[in-house]
Amino acid sequence: MLSLLAASGGAADPIFWSDLGLSPYLFEIGSFQLRYYSLAYLIGVMFAYWHLSKMIKTAGAPMAQRHADDLFFYCTLGVILGGRLGYALFYTGGDTGTTSAFTDFSGDGFISWKLLRLWDGGMSFHGGVLGVLAAIGWVAVRGKLSFLRVCDFIAVNVPMGMLLGRLANFNNGELWGRATDVPWGMIFPDNRAGEIVRHPSQLYQAGLEGLLLLVILLLLFWKTKARYRPGLLVGIFTLGMGIARFVNEFFREPDTQLAYLVDETGLSMGQWLSIPLILTGLIVTIYAVTRKPVGTGTAVPA
Repeated sequence: MLSLLAASGGAADPIFWSDLGLSPYLFEIGSFQLRYYSLAYLIGVMFAYWHLSKMIKTAGAPMAQRHADDLFFYCTLGVILGGRLGYALFYTGGDTGTTSAFTDFSGDGFISWKLLRLWDGGMSFHGGVLGVLAAIGWVAVRGKLSFLRVCDFIAVNVPMGMLLGRLANFNNGELWGRATDVPWGMIFPDNRAGEIVRHPSQLYQAGLEGLLLLVILLLLFWKTKARYRPGLLVGIFTLGMGIARFVNEFFREPDTQLAYLVDETGLSMGQWLSIPLILTGLIVTIYAVTRKPVGTGTAVPA
């Protein structure tokens, strides 16, 4: 891939995604395919569980291993249901009133089994966030835990899933960017993309929403005392994710059924949904830095 990028620098010839030799699945047996998109979620969740189990061994951790086990189950459920429901609600239908939300996932007036077909793609980050918050709230209330501090510990792990998910999008040749003339522009094989040179916006998102935010949060957790300020880590995560998503949307091609929103308002659905994230993140971060540190004693009993 690096050779392709180097060869294209300063040249008029674009990079063809098909020349990269990528496949949407790792292997297939009969009709079964192990898709990278599904692997991204699986590895992201497993990383979160493993790393959270290490995090809660630090002094003053707001939860014990039994709570981490519960969070592993409920947050996974929240990501899947929240992400799919959010996608159906925010990103399907609604194009000038000709269709309605859930059109692509409904059958006989009810949500169909297609909602659970993760390998077909179609997940909303914002819906996933709501699902995870509901899961954290449930575990926190049952375990009498600090909701804000549990959010801090969970937030550190989320960017890994974003990184893997966006790389899977690129590997699938989907969710490509807007037309461009930059030397690293690509032509994607999707018929909807046309023979147009586009931004590889999936990689931009993987870098900003995933890798950069992951490094920042890991450093803050392990190298500073940020974890002792309730809300600081989740506030920085929310603020950073909102800003990164807002910026990246300028390079990402808007969803076809929601292109009218860009024409009418100048902003995409992703940007409109990111504005509340930015405001919320800013408020929570300010709240956290203006409060005294807590939880520097022993961890919650196992």
